[in-house]
Amino acid sequence: MSWINLNRDGDVWLMTLCHGDNRFNNESLAAWHDALDTIEASEGNAALVITADDAKFFSNGIDIEPILAEHGYDYFVSDFAPRLEQLFLRVARFPMPVAFALNGHTYAGGAIMASAGDIRFMRADRGRFCFPEVNIKIPFTPLMTEVVRLLPSTAGAWEMMSTGAAWGGVEAVAKGVIEHALSETELLPTAMAWAAEMAKKDRATYTLIKRRFRKSLDEFLPTS
Repeated sequence: MSWINLNRDGDVWLMTLCHGDNRFNNESLAAWHDALDTIEASEGNAALVITADDAKFFSNGIDIEPILAEHGYDYFVSDFAPRLEQLFLRVARFPMPVAFALNGHTYAGGAIMASAGDIRFMRADRGRFCFPEVNIKIPFTPLMTEVVRLLPSTAGAWEMMSTGAAWGGVEAVAKGVIEHALSETELLPTAMAWAAEMAKKDRATYTLIKRRFRKSLDEFLPTS
């Protein structure tokens, strides 16, 4: 079973997560990077839409129990978590416009990943957006905190981070952490239309503006 399907419609790349609840583990991290490598290596102006094909989930976060069972806690802290953080960082600084079309539940690491995008579209009628870390006693790392700060409302982001609240699309828009709540039939076409319009922007100029606006992330770039 594959992790990601990658397609291109004109200047818009569509990256579809296709592995159930799309948790993060070693295999999925490799699949993410492979897809992003392909997109980044393409020439010319472009934009990216990231969604999932599951009827219930966009992403349910880290596949932590199997990772701990196979590799242990030290490996998780010293090896896996830093590599996941670098994936969040890569998406947050990705050199083109990036939209997330959140088709279902977007929890924990999945919500942090969605925070890394340039804009978020979410179903109004299904799925919740949630940072449960405070309830499961897993504090945000400094890099993860900076990625979550990219959400349009820092007040809404703080409320989610500090309470573990799980908001549906309509409430998430009202709280300012999601930009658009849409019906199932509107979700992907609207995100694709946004991406098609944004793909008209000069890629190099857009990337420079984006990375300067998100300069707080520079301290987390690898030094070697």
